[in-house]
Amino acid sequence: MIGPRLAKACSHRFHYAWITLVVVFCAMLAGVGVRAAPGVMITPLEKAFGWDVSTISAAISINIILLGATGPFLTGLMQVIGLKRTMLGCFVILMTGTGLSYFMHAPWQLFLTWGFMVGIGSGAGAVGFAGAVANRWFAQRAGLAMGLLTSANAAGQLIFLPILALLVDRYGWQGVSLGLTVTIAAVIPMVMVLLPESPAAIGIPAYGATTVAAPQMSSGSNPFSVAFTCLARASRSMDFWLLCLTFGICGLSTNGLINTHLIPYCSDMGIPQLQGASILAVIGMFSLIGSTASGWLCDRYSPRILLFWYYSLRGLSLVLIPFSNFDAVSLSVFSVFYGLDWVATGPATFALTNEVFGRRDAPVIVSWIFAAHQIGGAIAAFGGGAIRSLSGSYMMAFVASGAACLMASLLVMRITPRGKLVTAIAE
Repeated sequence: MIGPRLAKACSHRFHYAWITLVVVFCAMLAGVGVRAAPGVMITPLEKAFGWDVSTISAAISINIILLGATGPFLTGLMQVIGLKRTMLGCFVILMTGTGLSYFMHAPWQLFLTWGFMVGIGSGAGAVGFAGAVANRWFAQRAGLAMGLLTSANAAGQLIFLPILALLVDRYGWQGVSLGLTVTIAAVIPMVMVLLPESPAAIGIPAYGATTVAAPQMSSGSNPFSVAFTCLARASRSMDFWLLCLTFGICGLSTNGLINTHLIPYCSDMGIPQLQGASILAVIGMFSLIGSTASGWLCDRYSPRILLFWYYSLRGLSLVLIPFSNFDAVSLSVFSVFYGLDWVATGPATFALTNEVFGRRDAPVIVSWIFAAHQIGGAIAAFGGGAIRSLSGSYMMAFVASGAACLMASLLVMRITPRGKLVTAIAE
């Protein structure tokens, strides 16, 4: 475990907050690799077992829902037993799920492993954990920190998707299960050794602060009480519901639709799976740039205005791509255009949540908002597969998702401007 002496030695060159950021980034990166896997596994599982796309999509939708539904309680658990213990517990569940999936041969086993266990274990990379790290370790540059952590979603796709597609091509879907299990197993010791609970735990101030804050003590409550107390406080505000609705549309248009169905859509259009995975990886590369830039912008400009532009541009790209030639040029333009604002909404939504509800409760509240994100993603994961099964095409799924994003761009403008509700909510 990291000690105060090493932390202070590091602080002569750079603040240990940046090392913490790297550790959490790598941990989230591994979790994203697991969450990205279904996109390359749908077609191989369909061929190997004859399972319908809607059946596989249903299991994935459970995964997505659980990632969101467990987020507030895992963030509450983090306040009770600590960030490190909660994250390690999630990774053990995640590793067990991917490991057991190697032996699956029936749909119920797909639902158990890639549905329930991966859905719960993936909570270690949820937005509430990223928000807690950003708020605990960064008194300044919290937006940039959140942007960098959110960009793990993009970097994970960039790194893992081509590798996972190659594993599927050479070893089948079981190669994906084994490869991800080994990856998670490698991350666990790094988290155990290098991740402190907070700056106070190693005797240093947060980045940008001048004094060491008192160590954060357990609330003495339980994660359910922590989660529901914050929910009761936030639900009094219409802004909370607007944030939930708009971020739900974000999930519908990202991990639910693109992450799950873009590769099968490419296959329908005659594009090989490995090339489809490469397109998704390119989206991930530009998302890495977009998310980091979004975090930097959130430290300087209103996140509400940023969200308006993110949702507008995303909606236009989704509406237009089905009517393109779906060739190398149109897909390249889409990858850049869509990729730049794919996960850029994450830092902006968290920054807006901080402004409206305050830094103390923002990690738990944003976990509830993220639950809505995952519900939207689950609707698109299942709905996209159902539309494909019924109509033989993904076109209507993409058009409907784009129209929803355009609606979100208008709804986000109705959220209360900077700082007006912080005092009211705290009372």
